[in-house]
Amino acid sequence: MNKLIIIVLFFFSTTLYSSQNIFTIKNINFDGLKRITVSSALLMIPISVGHNATNEDIDNTIRSLFSTGNFNDIRVIRNGSSITIKVKECPIIANITLSGNQLLNNDQLIHYLDQYGINLGKVLNSTTIFHIEKALNNLYDHYGKYNSTVKAVVIPLQHQRVNLKLVFTEGKSAKIKKINIIGNKAFSTKELISQLKLHDHVPWWNFIGENIYKKIKFDRDIETLRKFYFDHGYARFKINSTNVQLTPDKNMVDITINIREGTPYQLEGTILYGNLAGKYAEIKKLATFNKGELYSITKVNNIAKQIQMLLGSYGYAYPNVVTKMEINELNKKVILHIRVDSGIRFYVRNIIFKGNYITKDLVLRREIRQMERSWLNMNLVNQGKNSLNRLGYFEKVEIKIDKIPESLDLVDVVYSVKERNTGTISAGIGFGTTDSGINFNFGIQQDNWLGTGNLVGFSGTKNYYHTSMALSITDSYLTLDGVSLSSKIFVNNYNSNYQELSNYHRKKYGLSTLIGFPIKDNQAINLGLDYVNNAITNIKPQVAICRYFNRNNINTKAITRNKNQDELDFYADDLFFNIIWEYNKLNRKNFPTIGSRLTVSNKITVPSSDNKYYKINLDACNYTSLSNDNHWVLLERASAGYAHGLYGQEVPFYDNFYAGGFSTMRGFRTNSIGPKAAYYRVKNNSCFIENSNDTIGGNAIALASAELIVPTPLLKDKYDHLVRTSFFIDMSNVWDTYWKNTYSTNNIAKIPDYTNSSNIRISSGIAIQWMSPLGPIVFSYAQPITKYKNDKSEQFQLTIGKNW
Repeated sequence: MNKLIIIVLFFFSTTLYSSQNIFTIKNINFDGLKRITVSSALLMIPISVGHNATNEDIDNTIRSLFSTGNFNDIRVIRNGSSITIKVKECPIIANITLSGNQLLNNDQLIHYLDQYGINLGKVLNSTTIFHIEKALNNLYDHYGKYNSTVKAVVIPLQHQRVNLKLVFTEGKSAKIKKINIIGNKAFSTKELISQLKLHDHVPWWNFIGENIYKKIKFDRDIETLRKFYFDHGYARFKINSTNVQLTPDKNMVDITINIREGTPYQLEGTILYGNLAGKYAEIKKLATFNKGELYSITKVNNIAKQIQMLLGSYGYAYPNVVTKMEINELNKKVILHIRVDSGIRFYVRNIIFKGNYITKDLVLRREIRQMERSWLNMNLVNQGKNSLNRLGYFEKVEIKIDKIPESLDLVDVVYSVKERNTGTISAGIGFGTTDSGINFNFGIQQDNWLGTGNLVGFSGTKNYYHTSMALSITDSYLTLDGVSLSSKIFVNNYNSNYQELSNYHRKKYGLSTLIGFPIKDNQAINLGLDYVNNAITNIKPQVAICRYFNRNNINTKAITRNKNQDELDFYADDLFFNIIWEYNKLNRKNFPTIGSRLTVSNKITVPSSDNKYYKINLDACNYTSLSNDNHWVLLERASAGYAHGLYGQEVPFYDNFYAGGFSTMRGFRTNSIGPKAAYYRVKNNSCFIENSNDTIGGNAIALASAELIVPTPLLKDKYDHLVRTSFFIDMSNVWDTYWKNTYSTNNIAKIPDYTNSSNIRISSGIAIQWMSPLGPIVFSYAQPITKYKNDKSEQFQLTIGKNW
């Protein structure tokens, strides 16, 4: 009986409680809304007028309003059947300021904040502030700055707006105290650490390594270590664990990497299957190994890429290639399974160019080897990109393959270009040294004249020792086959007495024509004729010049004495036949990062010329990228030249080789390297030879240079195509194979042996190039390491209008 009474009372009390907490809402009011309208607020809550509500519904209403992120404080007050919801709206961000950040610039941080929904005009609430402070502190931890703090300061403004100020206190970067690798047997710890970018000890000469801990780079180093073992045959290599232990002051870290090496495996063979598009034989050739070759993940990946490229050249733009290992533990062999799905074969509907507002479509289209209405060949598409980059008209070239929505196998190939300023114009007046006096100069050159791809240039110089004018025109596509035509007419009046060269006055004029024939996409041969008229006056007799006159059997009609009895005048007409072979596989014309260029040029006088000689030049350069982003590049350059007379004659002294100056040997004054003039002097009715500092040049030259191109400090990545910084070492020598030392030249005049090709000059330094709106501006500072008597150094050099 008592139990029954208790159950009835409990049921009655529960029913009464429930009925007392259920009510019908007749009115909903909001208090505190300013930015948000009442109608919008009503849509944010789960209750409405006429709704039978409970306390749980009220709780859900508060949760719903908080989840919108628009409110900092919410309270619900019930008055009978009416509900009043009092809210405090979150403010709107009116401005964002950053203070104290040095590791990351403002643009990087603003982009990072945007990912968290923090930007101008957005709502700011306490939850968001908490999350962004935590995220930014974690970001700095990733860069090894564990002592850094980020504090958000909210400054209230009128009309429910705030200024958000983020104050960064950047501590010191944590350095790596020690890197320990556990489990390695095949390779020493030292060898393994040498593969990493992060080191516990960085020698002064290691420009790439660093001992500042950064999680991003540590993760990359872990992948590098894994790839190192995979490339040496350890197909089952595994990273068991990594541990980064901070010291109590957070200034140092100890890194421990626990690995399991396993054993090396050899590649036994490949099995191909899938949709091979009928190219089994060609694909099989790509997937071959040498007998006993160790497994290498790099080679496996390269095989997959080569298969994709092969299929891409046949129109299969999106092939899927999957590789899988079949490991035989008994004989430690690996069979590589390659599954290929060639996919759909695509055809090109249209080739489209975008961004060429100046350059005509025809100029771009003639560089493209991919044809419309043929299958898509990605090799040809990429060749077109390289050809456009080599023109030098564009800052960047990008490719996009657009699928046609109404077709399964048609695409448009879109080349998007950003044009650069291809014209340079300069004019100036200045006062130089007492030798040069007042200088006037004017120059204009347009590499892409009126968007036609033709080159037009005019230049002029006037000062105390030099007057020159030149007009040049180049039609890059004289014919549809790519035959080019270049012409130049020039006048030059040069007095070498004021430039530390052998004393004579040279006037010349002439014209040249060159026709270029493309052999392949990267090769061309140029044939041409040059006519040059030379008037050499005020010649002071010297050994090399008199030797030239004697060996060339120049009669007295060609040589006359001027009013200065110790000086001679000489005149010559020469017609040259030129042949030039060019190979160019650089990835772009300006600031290349990958590829090589080789030029071999030869000129020889035709029989009707006053002089009989030939001159050969070889110039080569190679760019090797040292990093994935092409910010670190190694440039190697070599150049050699040789000239020799024909039919017993000698090379004219005024067409010798010279070295020194920015384009040949930085750190040395222009044309200061090489043989010096040995003058004949008469005194007391006796003739003797006197050495001098005037350069006469030589008929042989050799140049070499190694240059490490590095990221320019304090410069944003988007300006990499405009500014380049490099450290270099230059070597060169000029010598005269005709020179013969005698008792008078060697013992009395103390003239060195100018036939010696081993007197190599060496210099090293730093260079900065800027592609300015007026043309290339190049600054270099170099210090001679090896120099010889009468060489003249020039540490600081500034050059305008020339690329290196």
